[in-house]
Amino acid sequence: MPGVLIAVLVGLAVCQVAIVLTTVFLHRTLSHRAITMSPALTFVCRSLTWITTGIAPRQWVGVHRRHHAFTDVEGDPHSPALEGFARVQVGNVVLYRRAARDGTTVERYARDLAPDKWDRALFDHGLVGLGIGIGVLALLFWGDVELIAIAAATHVVSYLALNSAVNAVGHSFGRRPFSGLATNSQWLAWLTAGEGLHSNHHAAPTSARLSFKRGEIDPGWWFIAVGRRLRLLKVRHQSPRVSTRAASAPQPV
Repeated sequence: MPGVLIAVLVGLAVCQVAIVLTTVFLHRTLSHRAITMSPALTFVCRSLTWITTGIAPRQWVGVHRRHHAFTDVEGDPHSPALEGFARVQVGNVVLYRRAARDGTTVERYARDLAPDKWDRALFDHGLVGLGIGIGVLALLFWGDVELIAIAAATHVVSYLALNSAVNAVGHSFGRRPFSGLATNSQWLAWLTAGEGLHSNHHAAPTSARLSFKRGEIDPGWWFIAVGRRLRLLKVRHQSPRVSTRAASAPQPV
């Protein structure tokens, strides 16, 4: 039993590493250019994203930018207003893959992330990256297949569920301090390194910090602050630049 518990905890820990990489690297850095990373840190993030998620960054970026271009209207790849809450929460990975592989989304919305030699050799091969990640778990658990499977399954299920919740819960339930259907949920922000402050993000997409006022906590910002102190990254704006449209028509809380 202690071994199973340790495997679950390891799976959850790996999930949180992947969540931080998703919000800081894929989302704030690549998708919105709110952060500029040093080449060394960029390569580390690319590598860790590869072995913890298998995601091709330009695909994630393309789908996310399309979401911002058509937020909760026809064309949004994963809006609960269009697809229904349950379908986005349970099947978001299917909606993501459909958009990522439709032949137009990535080409149109991620043209600035053309594949380089590292993508062709490594990072475009998601299953290879995930295989390496499982290999790391195998070393950690001394080849115990059961514990490896438990850790890997915990990571996959929790990562997919939390990422889905950002789109499903984050456009359905919570506070709406700005216009639109995106919401703020602090409990979700705790679990997703700040992504639960989704109304804030949609109001100021180029802000590296997702917490705008007292009482809002963005755990992802802690990692960004450390990176700034170590001079590994730069932040685009020192304070949130809320769009005129978002600020002009706040929704009732």
